[in-house]
Amino acid sequence: MLCYNIQIVKRVCLSAQSLLPLEKHRNPMQKTLILSLLLASTPLWAAPVQVLSSFSILGNVTQELGGERVQVQTLIGANQDAHTYQLQSQDVKKIQAAKLIVLNGLGFERADIRRATQNSGKKIVNATQGLPALPLPAHDHHHAGHNHDHGAYDPHVWHDPILMKAYAANITQALIATDPAGKTYYQARLAQYQSQLNQLHAWSQQQFNAIPVSKRKALTAHHSFAYLGKRYHIQFYAPQGVNTHDSASATSVARLIKQVKQERIQAVLVENMVNPKLVQQIARETGSKTQGMLYADALSQQGAAKTYVGMVRHNVNTLVAAMK
Repeated sequence: MLCYNIQIVKRVCLSAQSLLPLEKHRNPMQKTLILSLLLASTPLWAAPVQVLSSFSILGNVTQELGGERVQVQTLIGANQDAHTYQLQSQDVKKIQAAKLIVLNGLGFERADIRRATQNSGKKIVNATQGLPALPLPAHDHHHAGHNHDHGAYDPHVWHDPILMKAYAANITQALIATDPAGKTYYQARLAQYQSQLNQLHAWSQQQFNAIPVSKRKALTAHHSFAYLGKRYHIQFYAPQGVNTHDSASATSVARLIKQVKQERIQAVLVENMVNPKLVQQIARETGSKTQGMLYADALSQQGAAKTYVGMVRHNVNTLVAAMK
């Protein structure tokens, strides 16, 4: 955006010079007056569209698609757990300032966030609209007196790079509807991003193909990787359901420990936004050890997983190394 502004100023200055072709005829007052008139009639920049996303992964994808035409803020930041996050007073200000609000949908956002955004009167898009969502797995947990927010489907669609092409298209359509003047720009960025997703899928498939299907098993903190599992034929196990606010029962943990032993699951992995204690306990009781960290529902603040594409690459590399 800064480079764009500088180019406009240069053009304004050249225009001012063309109106005063002879150096001897120029005086400071004339030049100041003409430059002021030109600047007043030429917008230095179009104000970027204010977009609010619900969580860090969605925020990064939206920024990649919107480029310089958007300014994206995020409610739930890097390394934060969207399942347990509670709306803050500063979040209400972000909602009020946004022209477009981008949510994941499928019950991923807590009820307080859904209510606040719906009551704002702002344009809202659910990035998962129309995607073939997976039904929730049958899991044994009890709800520890909380507001049970998740719906009937697994919301963790972003772990499948192929489904993310449609996810990105939904966001792009909302950006175009909000900022029609940027239609060509947004469409070009979508095409470029979908090409990246195709490359990411091809690379991921190649990495997992090096692991026999019989060894593609992993234990994680909660059921967030079903879409990755379906795409690349990986069996994922977890003590918690799709919502980290759901407490694992003693019965389900005992059953899981027995299963890890029987199936000799090597890939035992913690998650960046979930307390690792339960996974570490299972690792101890099965005689194994945790072999790395996966980024499930949030990006990292720095490092390899600070973008969506970087996060997927990190997760694939970590899983492949743990399953070998």
